[in-house]
Amino acid sequence: MKKKFKRNFKLKGVQILALGFILVILVGALILTLPISTTSGESTNFLDALFTATSAVCVTGLIVVDTGTYWNMFGQTVIMILIEIGGLGFMSFTTLIAIILGKKITLRERLILQDAMNTFNIQGLVKMVKYVLMFTVSVQFFGALLFSTQFVPEYGLGRGMFYSIFHSISAFCNAGFDIFGNFSSLTSYNSNAVVILVASALIIIGGLGFTVWSELYSSKSLKKVSLHSKMVILMTTVLVLGGTVLMFLFENKNVNTIADMSFIDKVMNSFFASVTPRTAGFNSIPTDGMTTAGQFLTIILMFIGGSPGSTAGGIKTTTIGILIVTIVCVIKGREDAEVFKRRFSKELVYRAFTLIFIGLSLVIVVTMLLSYTEKGASFMALFYEAVSAFGTAGLTLGLTSELSNIGKVLIIFLMYLGRVGPLTVVLSITRKRINSGIKYPEGKILIG
Repeated sequence: MKKKFKRNFKLKGVQILALGFILVILVGALILTLPISTTSGESTNFLDALFTATSAVCVTGLIVVDTGTYWNMFGQTVIMILIEIGGLGFMSFTTLIAIILGKKITLRERLILQDAMNTFNIQGLVKMVKYVLMFTVSVQFFGALLFSTQFVPEYGLGRGMFYSIFHSISAFCNAGFDIFGNFSSLTSYNSNAVVILVASALIIIGGLGFTVWSELYSSKSLKKVSLHSKMVILMTTVLVLGGTVLMFLFENKNVNTIADMSFIDKVMNSFFASVTPRTAGFNSIPTDGMTTAGQFLTIILMFIGGSPGSTAGGIKTTTIGILIVTIVCVIKGREDAEVFKRRFSKELVYRAFTLIFIGLSLVIVVTMLLSYTEKGASFMALFYEAVSAFGTAGLTLGLTSELSNIGKVLIIFLMYLGRVGPLTVVLSITRKRINSGIKYPEGKILIG
């Protein structure tokens, strides 16, 4: 009976991942409630601390209190550590600690790590974790170094270096937290090419995914990389360039955003406004001052997000890529979804459509609930907030700090689901798929 009990209640890999994120969030929230975390020296109510910790671990960037003025350096350091853990995944850190302590990584731990890293197989996983951590530290170091050329002269050596490290980690992990104060994000640096372009580069690098960078490093040609990497690079390029062009057209004559800028600054800020909704959460132009078209484009980009196995959230570039390829192939009358002389399995297509449906359903339900709890808020602000939370984007039209307690709980729930992944959560609470071996007769139904 005891063995049977242990077998029945043994956690699956996806369950460990889901619960692991919750544990890290709770620990972070408890630390942030302490008086030593705030500039005022007063305790923070648990819900606000939980919201901040969830936003940090889920690398979202939505905040109910101003990160730059409310939290002191200790609190900001805690947030920075939570961002790093959330961006890379707690299993990567657990594996690193095990390696340092000389512990052997078991097969079960490798399977869990495979789910966390979103890779195809378990071969070379430990080596990949080492590569990911070295790659992350290297990119963040150079990002901080470039940021320091701007922040050190402005804030002094100590504070300037802390600002550089914090924002390099926040940008690479696609978190969108800033410590400039007054909810300003990067609006005061919208004409600073170094800050904007370095932040953009860090966001894109973090959002491509570690598997892609590993393949690009080991392959001499793009032709030799996997279908996954090709799809990621193609969709990222289309979304970034297409988003830049559309954002420029939508905001070019908007006096509240880029109308009064030089042409170079207009292009640069349009580019940044296309990059950052891909779950990064920074903004160089006021989001509430954008045109309706610009805000809606931002919503679309936030929902799509980054790529699998990256620090980004959203439904992922490959998911929307599979959707587009499948639709094109259906229109052309092809039996399978095909691209780059490869076809997608039916199961993969089903999972992509399921993920999109679950994502849309969550956003719609939470938007509906927010429209009831947040009296006086516009539909655009509510919809924008829900998509931002699900896509772990961190952008807002000013609603976050005004949320009711119920609204905060709803956004916390959506940020968690968006980071861990709707399918991961669903798989963690459902039983293993059983193949009954029965196939029913084909039925017909009219659609369209």
